[in-house]
Amino acid sequence: RICVITLAEAHPLLQSGKTIKSINYQISANCSRLQNKVSGKSKRGAQFLTELAPLCRISSSDGEEYTIYSCIRGRLIEVNENILNNPALLQEKPSTEGYIAVVLPKFEESKSITQGLLTRKEYEEVLLKRHNSSS
Repeated sequence: RICVITLAEAHPLLQSGKTIKSINYQISANCSRLQNKVSGKSKRGAQFLTELAPLCRISSSDGEEYTIYSCIRGRLIEVNENILNNPALLQEKPSTEGYIAVVLPKFEESKSITQGLLTRKEYEEVLLKRHNSSS
């Protein structure tokens, strides 16, 4: 019932051959996702995220900056510090070693969250509609 946050295959950073310049988990002056300290079975100390909570900001070499949001309510269990030193992992292995964070939704909410997810086919249909409406 954990959620691994990754870049979607359709994300501009993975589509347009951009180069990632930097990844920053410092969300604001008082909030850094790197300061997340989790301990024990009840995950004490984990930062609580809402669906709209920013996880990190990714800058590309062309000056574009992308804010990556949690998209899921829950406790931040871990951020992937490996991508700070090796940002190319985000593009080379986005669904494995290039993950962004791990979030643990509340047990009561995890079922409703997973029921609301799109299937692979539904997701591809959404992308197709988006592409057709923009061309």
